Amino acid sequence: MIRARRARIVATLGPASRDRVQALAEAGADVFRVNFSHGAHADHAATIAAVREAEAKAGRPLAVLADLQGPKIRLGEFRGGRALIGPGQAFRLDRDPTPGDSQRVCVPLAEVFEALRKGALVLLDDGRVRLRVVRCGPDFADTEVVEGEALSDHKGLNLPGLSIPVPALTPKDREDLKFALGEGVDWVALSFVQRAADMAELRQLVRGRAGVLAKIEKPAALDVLDEILDLCEAVMVARGDLGVELAPEEVPVVQKRLVRAARSRGIPVIVATQMLDSMTSAPTPTRAEASDVAGAVYEGADALMLSGETAVGDYPLEAVAMMSRIITRVEHDPRWPELMDAEHSLDDSDADALVAAASRAAETASTTCLAAFTSTGTTALRMARERPLQPILALTPRLATARRLALAWGMEPRLVADITDPEEMTPLALKTAADLGLASPGERVLVLAGLPMGSPGAANVLRLGHVPRR
Repeated sequence: MIRARRARIVATLGPASRDRVQALAEAGADVFRVNFSHGAHADHAATIAAVREAEAKAGRPLAVLADLQGPKIRLGEFRGGRALIGPGQAFRLDRDPTPGDSQRVCVPLAEVFEALRKGALVLLDDGRVRLRVVRCGPDFADTEVVEGEALSDHKGLNLPGLSIPVPALTPKDREDLKFALGEGVDWVALSFVQRAADMAELRQLVRGRAGVLAKIEKPAALDVLDEILDLCEAVMVARGDLGVELAPEEVPVVQKRLVRAARSRGIPVIVATQMLDSMTSAPTPTRAEASDVAGAVYEGADALMLSGETAVGDYPLEAVAMMSRIITRVEHDPRWPELMDAEHSLDDSDADALVAAASRAAETASTTCLAAFTSTGTTALRMARERPLQPILALTPRLATARRLALAWGMEPRLVADITDPEEMTPLALKTAADLGLASPGERVLVLAGLPMGSPGAANVLRLGHVPRR
C-alpha cells in the first residue's frame, strides 16, 4: 500500500471507528490517535490491537498516537445538570462541591483561584460563556456574566492571558502513560504544554520508548516556543483550545509560525481541530473546510488530523477519503512546490549539506525515489525537511522507527534486515524500490546513509543507483 500523496492523515479512533481501522487505513489514514480523555484502558488496548492487525494486512507501518488528557480544567455539577444565566448577572466560582445553580458553581482545582486577578476574563464551555472577575480570594471568585445564557455539568474553563500553576502531567496522565507505553504506542502527545519543563518531564518518563509530541494549545507556550520545541520530536497545532484563548484572527498566524518552526527543526508538525468538522454529521465538507485543509498542505505540514469526524461522526471513512482527495489535488497543483518551498529552512551542518545535495540531484528527471537507511529516523527526517517531490523510502531494521516515521511528510517507511556491509545498501535499496513500484528498470534511486551503519543522524554517504533492466 503506497500513498500517492506526501502529507499524512491522523485519524482519531472512537465509538464510530474503532472497529473499522482496516477500512480507515485503506481510505488513507496513516496514524491513529487514541484519545485518553475518554474510554477505559481495556477499550484502548482493543483499539491498539486493531491498529496492529490492520498494519499486518496493509503491508505498511501504521502509527499509534496516545493523546494524554492533561490538566483540562472543568466545572463541577449543577442541580439537574444545567443552569440558566444571563449577561449582567452575578455568578460565583468557588470550591464548594455542592451542585451549582444559576448563582454559583464549583471549580475543584485550587490553582485556578491562585491565578485569578480582578478584571481577569474567565471563559467557560469553549468561550460560549464569558465572565469578568469582580472580586476574588483563595477559594472564590465573584464574577459578572459578560456573555452566555446556559451552563451544564463539567464544561471546560480557560483563563486567557494567565498561566495556571498546574503540572502538565496529572496522576491520571501518569497512569495512562504507563499503560500506553506498555501497549507499545509509537507517539505520546502531551496536552496543555505551558513550559519547557513539561516536555522535559515527559521525555524523562518515556525514556525513548515512544516519540514525544507537544500539543500547543495554551498561549503561554508561545512565549517559550523555542525551548519547548527543542525538547520534543513532533508538535501539534491544537487549534481548538488555542482558539478559545486567542482571538480568531490570531490563530492562522500562530499556525503558520508553528509550522515554520517545526519545519526549520525537521520535526513533524500536525495541524489539528475542525479541519472537516461538518463531516461529523454531513457526507461532504464545506468549501471553507476544504480550503483550510488545502492551506495546511500548501504550508508543507507533515500531517492533518481528524478528531470528532472519525471518532464519533456519521461518516468516518468518507472524512478520511475526502481529506486524502484534497491533499492529493493540492499536491498536483503546479504551484504547490513553489508555495511549499517558501517555508524552506536548512542548517549548515555537514549532514544537512549532504541532504541538500541529494535533494538537488533528485531534481533530474530520471530520479524517481530517494532511499534513506536510518536507525533512529533522523536521516530520513533530514531528507523530509527538504520536501523533495519524490517519495522517501525510509529503510530501517527497527519496527519502532518505521512506525514513528509514518507521521512524517513524504515517507514510505519499510522494515529491512540489519545491514553491516555498506556494499549491500544500494542493491537492497534498488530492489525494495522496485518491489514497491517506486522505481522502474533504468530509473535512478538516490541512496543516503551514515557510516558506520547505525550511527544516529550521521548522514555522510550519498550513492546513485539504477534499477537493473530485466
